Amino acid sequence: MNAAISVVGIGADGWDGLPESSRRVLRAAEVLIGAPRQLGLLPAAECPGEQVAWPSPLRPAVPGLLAAHEGRALAVLASGDPSFYGIARTLAETTGAEHLRVHPHPSSVSYACARLGWPLEAVETVSLVARPLAALSAALHPGRRLLVLGEGPGTPAEVATLLRRTGWGGTRVRVLEQLGGPAERLLDATAADWPHERTDALHVLALDCVRDPGTLRLGAAPGLPDEAYEHDGQLTKRYVRAATLAALAPAPGELLWDIGGGSGSIGIEWMRTHRDCRAISVEKSPERAARITRNADTLGVPALRVVTGPAPASLAGLPTPDAVFIGGGLTAPGLLDACWDALPVGGRLVANTVTLESEALLADRHRRHGGELIRLAVSAAVPVGGFTGWRQAMPVTQWSVTKGSVTERSVTERSVTQGSVTQGSVTQESVAQGSVTQEEEA
Repeated sequence: MNAAISVVGIGADGWDGLPESSRRVLRAAEVLIGAPRQLGLLPAAECPGEQVAWPSPLRPAVPGLLAAHEGRALAVLASGDPSFYGIARTLAETTGAEHLRVHPHPSSVSYACARLGWPLEAVETVSLVARPLAALSAALHPGRRLLVLGEGPGTPAEVATLLRRTGWGGTRVRVLEQLGGPAERLLDATAADWPHERTDALHVLALDCVRDPGTLRLGAAPGLPDEAYEHDGQLTKRYVRAATLAALAPAPGELLWDIGGGSGSIGIEWMRTHRDCRAISVEKSPERAARITRNADTLGVPALRVVTGPAPASLAGLPTPDAVFIGGGLTAPGLLDACWDALPVGGRLVANTVTLESEALLADRHRRHGGELIRLAVSAAVPVGGFTGWRQAMPVTQWSVTKGSVTERSVTERSVTQGSVTQGSVTQESVAQGSVTQEEEA
């Protein structure tokens, strides 16, 4: 790649809305690449370069198209700010960011906030372009303001239908069409009475989120109500789930393996902590695997990947995880070893069990690798005749550990063997004596 590729943002106001710096780039370009709508905004007398429309699908065609015009002055058109959900990302991944010269235009989100009087920094943006509609659900919270980038003219009606179906029918929906252009228009209604089947394809949705009475409240922190999940009893219960996610410590961009997915709650709530978190749920039961997919859609993380099959056999070929949770099947031959070997240095492993047999395995791994071994027990107040008493759920033993280097593991193993307790670890003896408590049923 000899010459830099110019990436020029253009709005609905076309040539008239471009600064002179962007106009100079487009005048000098030998090749102009963009969507037909964008290319149609350029005056032929001002921009005599060869016009090339993006093929569909776009992403696979990018390397070949750039190679075909290598050595020529190349300008790529983009809607608004090319670096905001735009073509600049794909081009940077293909050529390297150092080969791009980006000339941004105000984004549709900037225009929308200006029209609505919303502070841009306080508004969350959700893109539904080439993404499932269900991805919107995770961002819905009472009083929240959302801007939604639509896929096409039918997106507003689809969003309104989703809001009605999931208990957010009172949400105010505004569609801002052709922002910044002469045909700019605003449509305004609630999701419950949204009247428009189709709108202009170039639009942004603005949502003022209102939860309908009786709709289950879902917070942003791990530990959603058990009622949020469709399940057959195979569900990591709310308080254990919160403790488990705390031990797994998700961070943006990280990948979790959720082994023995059950209802998918751990992988789902891992992904809900940040939109860049990824998870793979491994579940041997096809019926439960289908249920995990439904729960992921309902709770706004449709990108959760579900692998149907037994572990450890189904782990072969999966991308390297940053963390692994084992919620079932601990006694399966080779499972713990396969999960441990798959983790890179610094990766985390958390395993929960309620059986003595699996607990013995975790105690052995705790002696070998260190980490933290705890027992969680939760009691709930229940009627006892005309009074109230405590009913204790089945206690859960949890082992959590961060994989260190060979040297670090050797030091930890020697410390545990000698009976000492290192920072952040609990000996099996203390667990057996009942000095470590706190939690609930699996």
